[in-house]
Amino acid sequence: MKCLKYRLLSALVVFLLSLTITGCGGGASGNEPAPTSSAISSVSLVCTPSTLSTNATSQCTAAVQGTGSYSSVVTWAANGGTINASGRFIAPASAGTVTVTATSTQDPTKAGTAAITVQLTPPTITSVSVSCSPAAVIVSATSQCNATVQGTGAYSSAVTWTASGGTINPSGLFTAPASAGTVTVTATSTQDTTKTGTAAIIVRLAPPTITSVSVTCDPATVIINATSQCTATVQGTGSYSSTVTWSANGGTISPSGLFTAPASAGTVMVTATSTQDPTKSGEVAVVVQSQIPASKHVVLVMEENQSYSTVVGQTSVWPNLNNLINIGALPTNYYADSHPSIGNYFMLTTGQLLTTNDNSTTVWNVDNIARRMLASGVPFRIYAEGITQGYLGGNTGLYLIRHNPFAMLSDIADSTQVADQTIWPFTQFAADLANGTLPEFSYIVPDVNDDAHNGTPQQADTWLQTNVIAPLSSYSAFEAGGDGILIVDFDEAMTSDTTYGGGHVSPVLWGPNVKVGYTQTSSTVYQHQSMLATMMDALQLSNPPGAAATAPLMAEFFVGP
Repeated sequence: MKCLKYRLLSALVVFLLSLTITGCGGGASGNEPAPTSSAISSVSLVCTPSTLSTNATSQCTAAVQGTGSYSSVVTWAANGGTINASGRFIAPASAGTVTVTATSTQDPTKAGTAAITVQLTPPTITSVSVSCSPAAVIVSATSQCNATVQGTGAYSSAVTWTASGGTINPSGLFTAPASAGTVTVTATSTQDTTKTGTAAIIVRLAPPTITSVSVTCDPATVIINATSQCTATVQGTGSYSSTVTWSANGGTISPSGLFTAPASAGTVMVTATSTQDPTKSGEVAVVVQSQIPASKHVVLVMEENQSYSTVVGQTSVWPNLNNLINIGALPTNYYADSHPSIGNYFMLTTGQLLTTNDNSTTVWNVDNIARRMLASGVPFRIYAEGITQGYLGGNTGLYLIRHNPFAMLSDIADSTQVADQTIWPFTQFAADLANGTLPEFSYIVPDVNDDAHNGTPQQADTWLQTNVIAPLSSYSAFEAGGDGILIVDFDEAMTSDTTYGGGHVSPVLWGPNVKVGYTQTSSTVYQHQSMLATMMDALQLSNPPGAAATAPLMAEFFVGP
C-alpha cells in the first residue's frame, strides 16, 4: 500500500512538471540537437603593396573564417625576405616572387598565401658634393678636386668637371688662372645631369720668386785676352726681376756680361747671380786657350788608313815618322770623324762631313778654309801627285779626287782661273822650296802608292822623308827662328775602329814653334775639326767654319805665341 502511494506521488510530480514545461516552451519536442564546438574553415590574406622594390616593406593582413568561438590568431612565414609577427614584410635584396603564408594557430592545417613581386630598385642620384685640396692656391698653381656622389640602387659615381676660371681636367685636377679671384668648380653627375655639386677655390697672386738662372757664353772657347759675350736666362714666377750680377774666377766680366779672357790658358767659370734672390745663380765654363803661334808656312800632308797602334812605336815600318814624333809633338787623344775617307777630308777643310760616299764628285758651295784664304789674300797651293796644273777632273792614274777635297769646293772648282792658281802637280813643291816661294798654306796629296793606301807603310814613310821632311828641314821657315808648321795627318784608322766615328789616329806636328818631344798631357779629345781650327788660327783666319768653330784648339802642342 505504501509502495502504491509512492508510485502515485511520483506520477503526479512528473505530470505537474510536464504541464509546467509545456506552458513555458510551447510544446517543443524532446528531439532538439545539442550545441556544437568552434572550428576554422579558411584563412585568406592580402599584402599591400603586392609589388615593391628590393629591401622595401609591405603590410600583410590575414582574414580567418570559422564556426563557434574560433581564434583569429595566425603565424606568419615567407620564403624570401623577412616578416614579423604583425605581418610586416621586408623584401630581400634580390628580385623575384616571394610567397607569404599565414597559418591558423588554432588549426595549423588551415593557411592562406599571397604572392609579393620584388623588383630591383631603379638607380637614382640623390646628391653630388665637391671638395678641392688645397682650397686656396696661387695663380697658375693646381688643386685636386674630388666629387662624392650619393644615390640609390646601382648608381654611377661618374661626373664631368667644369670651372668658372682656369682649367680642370677629367680627373678633377684644377689649374688656376693667371689672375686672382674666386673660381667655382662644378661636378655634374653623368647619370643625372640635374644633380651637381660645387666648391669655391680662392686664387691669389703669387709672390715673385726666382726658380733658376742659366748662363751661356758665345764663343765658349776663346784664346787668351779674347772676349766672349755671356747671357743669363732667369726663370721665375710672378713679376720677378731678370737682373743679374756677373762674376768670373779669371779674366774680367762687365755688367753687361762681356767676358775678357785672362792672359793664361785654362778654364774660367763665369757666374750670373740673381739680384732679387742671391741664392739663385748659374754658371758656365769658358775654355781659354793659348793662341797658336802665327805662321806663314803651314804644310799639311795626308796619309791613309793607319791606326794609332800601327804607327806610333812601329819603328820598323814608320822609322822616319817615329823620328819626327821624337823631335815634334804627338796628340795621343786624336780621332778621325768618319768611315770611309771622304768625310774626313771635308771635315779638315769645311768643318762638315758633307758626304760618306767615297765615289762622290759633288761640288760643294759651303763655307771652307779655301774661301777664307781667298777672301783674306792668304796664298795657298795644293800639291798633288799624278795631275797637271789646274786639274779639276776625277780619278786618274794613282790620283784619287776624294783625297783632294779642294777640287770639290765651289770656290776653286767653279773657277778655272782659281784652279790654275792653286792646284799644282807635286813637282812644283820642290820648285817652290828651291825658289823660297812656299805659300802660306800648302796641302800635299801623295798618290795612293805613296800615302799607305795601296802601297806599304814603309813606302809611304820613305816617300814622306825624302819628299817632304828632309826638304823642309833645310828651308828657312823650318829652321830656328822660323814659323813653319808641318802637320802629318791620317784620314782615318782601320775600318774596324769606329771610336768617335773614324777611330784612333796619330797626327804629328813639327816646326820651330812646336814643342820638342811633346806627348799630349791633357784629356782633351781632338778630331779633324780641331786641326782645321788650329791651322786657321795659325794663319790668323778667324771664325773657322762648321764644327771647327767650337772645336778645342791644339795650342798645348806649341811653345806659345
